[in-house]
Amino acid sequence: MQDPVSPTPKNLDPFGREIAYLRVSVTDRCNLRCLYCAPAAGFMPKDHAEILTFEEILRLVRAAVDLGVRKVRLTGGEPLARRELEDLVAGIAAIPGLADLALTTNGVLLAEKAQALFDAGLGRVNVSLDSLDEETFSRITGRRELSRVLAGIREAGRVGFAPIKINVVAIAGMNEAEVVDFARLTLDRPVSVRFIELMPVGRPLGSGPVTGVDTETVKRRIEESLGPLVPLARENGLDGPAERFTLSGASGEIGFITPVTGHPCPECNRMRLTADGKLRPCLLSDRELDARKVLRQGGTDEDLRALVAGAIAVKPASGPREKGVLSGCARVMHTIGG
Repeated sequence: MQDPVSPTPKNLDPFGREIAYLRVSVTDRCNLRCLYCAPAAGFMPKDHAEILTFEEILRLVRAAVDLGVRKVRLTGGEPLARRELEDLVAGIAAIPGLADLALTTNGVLLAEKAQALFDAGLGRVNVSLDSLDEETFSRITGRRELSRVLAGIREAGRVGFAPIKINVVAIAGMNEAEVVDFARLTLDRPVSVRFIELMPVGRPLGSGPVTGVDTETVKRRIEESLGPLVPLARENGLDGPAERFTLSGASGEIGFITPVTGHPCPECNRMRLTADGKLRPCLLSDRELDARKVLRQGGTDEDLRALVAGAIAVKPASGPREKGVLSGCARVMHTIGG
């Protein structure tokens, strides 16, 4: 008698990757104006009617989970700028089969929202923070809100989020001298500091008002000051693209995400849903499937599952590359969700 053949996973893309991670942008609005994210000339947010409702998001997420998505991350713009976000969190957290629900925020509103989000079932929080210096923070973000962000991180820890991840984009001539200060935070705090290379999203490669610092330079700066970085093993299939390390005797860890100088595409397991309802199989490809149209023209749950399956089926092997590194797409980051 032959052994039963395991069925092919529903979330398997053409290149054998199991697509288990959906990033959901809940708004294109933001209370900061970071140099590498928002256009220098400013931007006009989408009309509220163009943005998916919570119920529409829930329907799409349920369909994705039905097809094998196990991790959802809420993003923006700034997701905490969306009113009553805890209601959406509670709805997603209740979906059977979902293993992980996280949120990325700039932290400005986190102190006042952390308890409600935790109580609603949010599992983890990432805070984007590019400087520990008020003047540098203001120069990068266009706002003087560092004290509120730091208060938000403290409150998130108090209510029970652990570990808290701090996302840092190292920028030449701005905050690159602070990478050691950020790494030092992990010595006596159970935080995860992750250095993310600046991505060419919404602008041609090498253009724009800021230039990123490559990961090898960041690693070298840290090791010269704090000693060798000790590699850590990946924890499970829900891990993101970060290479994980720790410093000797440290309470926390340090991660490096290398979308520009590295080769993350072969292991990419994610898709993105934009706030205006477009399902993107690849961050750096402008190919989108119109989920909002399906939702608002009477699409059934089966229609939504077919849409998600269609996005998985057209996920490219790699994002576009120029001179050996990933190049950008037409949308700017705040309209995609990162």
